[in-house]
Amino acid sequence: MKIEVWSDFVCPFCYIGKRRLESALEQFPNRDQVEIEYKSFELDPIAQNYAGVSIHEALAKKYGMSVEEAKQANRGIGEQAKSVGLEYNFDTMKPTNTFDAHRLTKYAETIGKGKELTEQLLHAYFVEGKLLSDHDMLVEIANSVDITKEEVVTVLEDQERFASEVRNEEMLAQQYGATGVPFFVINQKYSISGAQPTELFLSAINQVWEEEAPKPKLKKLGEELATVCTDDGCVIPEK
Repeated sequence: MKIEVWSDFVCPFCYIGKRRLESALEQFPNRDQVEIEYKSFELDPIAQNYAGVSIHEALAKKYGMSVEEAKQANRGIGEQAKSVGLEYNFDTMKPTNTFDAHRLTKYAETIGKGKELTEQLLHAYFVEGKLLSDHDMLVEIANSVDITKEEVVTVLEDQERFASEVRNEEMLAQQYGATGVPFFVINQKYSISGAQPTELFLSAINQVWEEEAPKPKLKKLGEELATVCTDDGCVIPEK
């Protein structure tokens, strides 16, 4: 089974949804036969780099609410994060453009470190308040999963490197009908939108498994030439 996950590193429900999916997989008996693949999605592809505006102020401006209303909304999201073991620090979050972070993650996938870097980027933004558009910070985060500074610089200094991979994944999300993230696609046939409860993820995974997993071969018991009937008639084997 393959589960593709579209997400953005500054999407609070993406980290929550990631944890809920992981929790569901921990309860799935065939989890060793499930492949997870993370896909790029930018909530705001034309977002500017961080300019000192808090996440509360950015949210208030985007949705036409007061800063206090934004803080209240963020507190509610924070409670959901705590329910899956995450401690969000909204006061230190730095809303910014994530295109370079996505490009770097596409490179990390080519060396088998995409999942590890995805986790570290989410943690860096939501828990540690790190600036994900800062190249020096991306070097530091990548170092935590054993990607060298030289590798990171080579990718980030060339704006075309892995840019098409990011854009193609975003276009595919649009073709699937995704208007937001997190967005999950199972076996390229079934979709789940949003950070759904763990129970829903588990139910969906079990359902897809039952529908699509290859059925086990039966073990034969008894004599190979036991008396049987076919379309050609019934034959009693010789003793």
